[in-house]
Amino acid sequence: MNTDVSPAPLTLYYAPEACSLAPHIVLRELGLPHALSRVDNRAKRSDRGEDFLAINPKGYVAALKLADGRVLTEGPAILLYLADLKPAAGLAPPAGSWARHRLHEWLAFISAEIHGGFGPLFNTDLEASARAWWQARLEKRLDYTAAALDADDWLLDAGYSVADAYLYTVLRWAPRFGIALERWPALHAYMARIGQRPHTLAALQAEA
Repeated sequence: MNTDVSPAPLTLYYAPEACSLAPHIVLRELGLPHALSRVDNRAKRSDRGEDFLAINPKGYVAALKLADGRVLTEGPAILLYLADLKPAAGLAPPAGSWARHRLHEWLAFISAEIHGGFGPLFNTDLEASARAWWQARLEKRLDYTAAALDADDWLLDAGYSVADAYLYTVLRWAPRFGIALERWPALHAYMARIGQRPHTLAALQAEA
């Protein structure tokens, strides 16, 4: 039987302007009780004075700590975990369904091709020719994503999902690299739709 699970208290380790914004938005969308702990990415310390490397030896956010001390890392895994705590909210289709497989498809694409596509652009030592190559590659992935969103408001037919929170989060990086999302009207409108959602606004305000 598909029933909601009463979640244990959760702590999200985050950094502003990082991919941890996606699970932060989802925590608020689901109304899950949680605490936030801001991480200094340079010092690898949390605002609670914890050694972040002891929490996540990979050294990057997001990390989600459960009340029993277990820690889950990697954004897509955290997003699916959170969605499954409140399945009735509909932020992820039921396990085993075709729609769930399509969600996995989008999460993998966003992680590898868009999130990962931005990665090299953060390297300030990257040569101009290499930067241009990586940016052109990323923009082809944005062409594909925009075409998918031309036909629907959201990535999945069933509506807004954790994949949308993830895509919104990584697309927010585009302006810092001179990538104008206005070039893709479907993406520009999509960002506006998600940016106006109350829980998105609340997460952004909390991290400001």
